[in-house]
Amino acid sequence: MEPKPWRDRIRDEDRLLEQLNQLASESADRRAEALLEGVAELGTVADVARDRQVSWNAVDKAIKKYQRKKAPTEDASTTE
Repeated sequence: MEPKPWRDRIRDEDRLLEQLNQLASESADRRAEALLEGVAELGTVADVARDRQVSWNAVDKAIKKYQRKKAPTEDASTTE
């Protein structure tokens, strides 16, 4: 059996990378939502960070990145 041509292998790997990037992005969103729930429950980003034994900066950055991603953009069109 002849191996796949290199162009086909590259195309397959590009598709796989695209899928993996999408999965990682969705996972980061779910994690940030959970972190926000933790902040609501414990009171502060620092409390969540302490509970998770990570830096407060890591928690804060994850939440802010998620909030920026979910915030409507100024140039977003409306359906009016």
